[in-house]
Amino acid sequence: MERTSGVAPLLSIDAVVIDTETTGLDPRKARVIELAGVRLQSGKLAASDQFRQLLRPADEPIPPETTRIHGIDNAMVAEAPVFADVWPRFSGYLGEAVVIGHTVGFDLAMLKRECDLAGLPWVRPRTLDTRLLAQIAAPELAGHALEKLAAWLGVDVVERHSALGDAATTARVFLALVPKLRDRGIRTVAEAERACLALTTVLDDQARSGWIEAVEAPARADAERTLRRFDSYAYRHRNRDIMRTPPVFVEAGTSVHAALARLSDERISAVFVGPAAVSGSVKAVDAGIVTERDLLRAIARSGAAALEVPVGQIMSRPLAAVPADAFVYRAIGRMNRLKTRHLGVVDESGSVVGALSARDLLRLRAGEAISLGDEIDDAADAQSLALAWAKLPQVSESLRAEGLSGRDVAEVISRELGALTRQAAVIAERIMRERGEGEPPCRYAMIVLGSAGRGESLLAMDQDNAVIFERGEPESGEDRWFAAFGALVADILHAVGVPYCKGGVMAKNAPWRGSVATWQSRIDHWISRSNPDDLLSVDIFFDMRAVCGDGSLAVAVRQAAFTAAKGQAAFAKLLVEGISVPRSVGFFGGIRTENGRIDLKRSGLFSVVSAARAMAIRYGVMERSTPARLAGVKALLHVGAADLDAVGEAHGVFLDLILSQQIEDIVHGTSPSNAVVVKRLSARDQERLRSSLEAVATVDQLVRDVLFNG
Repeated sequence: MERTSGVAPLLSIDAVVIDTETTGLDPRKARVIELAGVRLQSGKLAASDQFRQLLRPADEPIPPETTRIHGIDNAMVAEAPVFADVWPRFSGYLGEAVVIGHTVGFDLAMLKRECDLAGLPWVRPRTLDTRLLAQIAAPELAGHALEKLAAWLGVDVVERHSALGDAATTARVFLALVPKLRDRGIRTVAEAERACLALTTVLDDQARSGWIEAVEAPARADAERTLRRFDSYAYRHRNRDIMRTPPVFVEAGTSVHAALARLSDERISAVFVGPAAVSGSVKAVDAGIVTERDLLRAIARSGAAALEVPVGQIMSRPLAAVPADAFVYRAIGRMNRLKTRHLGVVDESGSVVGALSARDLLRLRAGEAISLGDEIDDAADAQSLALAWAKLPQVSESLRAEGLSGRDVAEVISRELGALTRQAAVIAERIMRERGEGEPPCRYAMIVLGSAGRGESLLAMDQDNAVIFERGEPESGEDRWFAAFGALVADILHAVGVPYCKGGVMAKNAPWRGSVATWQSRIDHWISRSNPDDLLSVDIFFDMRAVCGDGSLAVAVRQAAFTAAKGQAAFAKLLVEGISVPRSVGFFGGIRTENGRIDLKRSGLFSVVSAARAMAIRYGVMERSTPARLAGVKALLHVGAADLDAVGEAHGVFLDLILSQQIEDIVHGTSPSNAVVVKRLSARDQERLRSSLEAVATVDQLVRDVLFNG
């Protein structure tokens, strides 16, 4: 089992819950006489995967007073093995999983003492303590002993004061604590560790008793190992390591029909064209390439007649190629520079010996992201969804380290958030069927709004979703079905790690679900409003993107919304009525902060996004992303071009800096936000930030000029 990362969700944790029975309560003198553990797999108790072993404490007798507590006497352990003989097996059972215990610091101290006495190596595992977690979840409880927690949480206590019984009870207590911790914003291992470390009085008392500290500060090692595996590959491996061989060649006289058949047979997306069909004998300078796109374009132009056209007439030449012994990063760079999806790989003589496609490099560059997507699509419940979703911060960090911009990574995050919402809807439909509420009563579209719709989500997100269904009035049977469905989707997403929307923008709430007719009525009502307070959250509706169901319903409603709003300057003005950009750069050029951080959403990002959206709505620009909206407005109006460009560049800078800070915070167990620590920025990034803040300082004036003078 791999070592658990700090970003792993508590909901789907892989862990071993342990307990020890000992000859006394002083870990500096006592000996272990029973070891036990139970396993949690993906956040569920694996009842059959247990460890239990009595131990003989060398020549030391078990005191009668401890026997009265746990029932283990000298006769029971007379034939038992000593700790040194059992430790390798128990250590193997633990693996690199998180270890959970109730007052686990005592158990750790006992295990370390036994290892020291036996001359065995001791490596401290990553740990969580249910006693500390309970104090965080319910500080008002009179006590946090295992029996009290079990009673409070409705957990049955079995075989109290046996190591296996206490381990099993502790496991069930932990699982019952997870949703209560989530309600306090604690969802991951690192967040739990960080919260426990704040209980300094308890930890100090335990240390004075000779216990090992129950938790350590969230470690970065796991994320760094993932990052090294991800982004250094391209600098350690050569093109020959990943190329397809042998390369597939066809003669120039081969027909389009035959080339298509070859693509299908070989399961590839391109063939090389050359004077010979022998691998290694065709020089790149003499070769061409035909892709499936080339073939399909030819058919689209000429119809069936194109099937008999020789591929030599439609091929691209010369073949773009890279040396087989060059590092992979050269292939990535060349493919990006030439804007091609296929490369030949050549040997020292210049002969083609292999092929590389964008898909080959995608497997290399985004292996974790691909795995994330597959696991989301295959998830059958909230636990498996949470396990997949927990990879997102590491995927984001790896992509940033490889040089992708904040915008690029935000698009990946947004797409996966859409996939997560889609799978939550699939699971919710199944639950509705299992509850006897049947299939969806009509066609529907589940949509994401706001940043997820624009492709600009970062790692500090909450839910923004809605549902459009084909027919049914408010409070009708259809509406009630989708209300229950929306509540399930919201609950699943919240459990997985996408919190409920504080503003209530979720399909479970009546204002954010409705039939096509209901939505069209709402749109007409919005546009006729005159009070900006009545339009809270309405703007993000124009960012909508369908992620599940019949997307044509969403397309029709969105088109109707833009059509109704186009040219409505008063409506657009209301959408930006609240824009006010605080002055974030001081007189002498210093960046103003609170506690060393600047909230870049409040200081600029929100204004840029809102301005671009309002201008797009005003002029009927149907693009979703902020950069595309700004470009669309600029192309239409040919005014304010320099200002629009500066605002667009600032948008990219804000996303870069916020995302990098969020990644850093998540690794260290801090909930991600939009606030960036200015001092951690390089001199270059500080200057980029300063210029961006100055660029957006007058965005309100820019909006007025474009909305009313364009």
